[in-house]
Amino acid sequence: MAYSAAFRASMIKKMTGRGAVTATALSNETGVSQATLSRWKREASSVLEVPNDKPTEQREPKRAQDWTPEEKFRALMDTSGLDGAELGEYLRRHGLHSDQLSAWRAEAMGALGTPAKTGKRTPEQREIRRLEREVRRKDKALAETTALLVLKKKFDALFTDEENDTTQESDG
Repeated sequence: MAYSAAFRASMIKKMTGRGAVTATALSNETGVSQATLSRWKREASSVLEVPNDKPTEQREPKRAQDWTPEEKFRALMDTSGLDGAELGEYLRRHGLHSDQLSAWRAEAMGALGTPAKTGKRTPEQREIRRLEREVRRKDKALAETTALLVLKKKFDALFTDEENDTTQESDG
C-alpha cells in the first residue's frame, strides 16, 4: 500500500519526537506494519539535514540541476504514491516540475538497464551484432580451410605410400 509523504512524516515524528512511541505500539494504533514503520524510521535517520542559517520557510528551493543522484532517487520514491494535490504540494515545496520528475525517472530506468522499448537498437548493439556475424563467418572459413588441409595431408600420404611401393617393386 502506498502512503503519502505527509503520513510517513507524521509517523516518523511520532516515533522520534517528544514522547516517542515504539514502532510496535504505533503499528497497533495505526494498522501500518511494524516492519514498514521501522524502515521509515531507519531511512529518516540516514538522511542528514544540511544546516542552513535561513529558516525553512525562507530557504530557496534547490535548482533541479543541483540535486545529487541520491536526492533525485529520494524524490522519485517520495512522489511515487502521491496523487495530484499531494504531488503538486511536494513539487512546489521542493521547487520542482513534474517534467523534471519524469526525466529523473527515465534516467533511473536507464541506469537500471531497462531502456524504453522502442524496438530500435543502439549503435553499440548494431556494432556488436555486426562483429558477431563477422566472427561466425571467419569461424566457418577457418573450419573449411582446416578440413581442406587435413584432406590434402591424407591425399599426399596416400599417394606418397603408393609411389614408394611401386618404386620398390620395380627396383627389386
